[in-house]
Amino acid sequence: MQDQHILSAYDRDLEALQALVLKMGGLVEDAILKGGDALSALDTEMAERVRRGDAVIDGLEETINEEVARVIALRAPVSRDLRVLLSVLRLAASLERVGDYAKNIAKRVTVLSQSRSINGADASLRRMGREVQGMLRDTLDAFVRRDAALAADVLARDETVDQMYNALFREILTFMMEDPRTITPAMHLHFVAKNLERMGDLVTNMAEQVIYLVTGSRPADERPKGDRTAFMGAEDPEDPSS
Repeated sequence: MQDQHILSAYDRDLEALQALVLKMGGLVEDAILKGGDALSALDTEMAERVRRGDAVIDGLEETINEEVARVIALRAPVSRDLRVLLSVLRLAASLERVGDYAKNIAKRVTVLSQSRSINGADASLRRMGREVQGMLRDTLDAFVRRDAALAADVLARDETVDQMYNALFREILTFMMEDPRTITPAMHLHFVAKNLERMGDLVTNMAEQVIYLVTGSRPADERPKGDRTAFMGAEDPEDPSS
């Protein structure tokens, strides 16, 4: 009877952790979409809300880390149960970094609102952002449902994000060559595109983690990598991975 009571309490712990991951994921999804809307409309107020919201995402990661540590200390999980807890930690860490990229995109809105506009680029960026957001949504669904097939589908879609980035890179480069006055806004748009491409990489890492959680092993095939550009050696100074 006591073992059954402990098992039920542990199940409740896991459910609570899963709920926290989903809450965090929902906030990150919202940041991606609102960041794209703010960029498209050059809405600095919306961009500021995205920036402020990142603190909540960071706080949820801290809460998840603390709860996982508590559960490990209290329940001493082994085997599959420990794999669940480690997966929760890794998913939360990736979500926090995706949130950082969304915040960085929002920071660009103020600068771009004061610069020469580049027609068409914002629409391409919004499509790219929605693709990443869809990948994240499906990865979270795969996590809840323990669906390795859906997670594998997300892996395949990362190549689409890379192709979108490559096409946008060429588009931005063309703008710069045709009109030097667009160089400054084009550079900022490139950093936005690069942030979205790296978001796609992080979401793909999350999908790989879900596959590991479900199957106990990571995907055997090396995932395709479509980003083969280098933007004159430039790196985003606000990129959390730089």
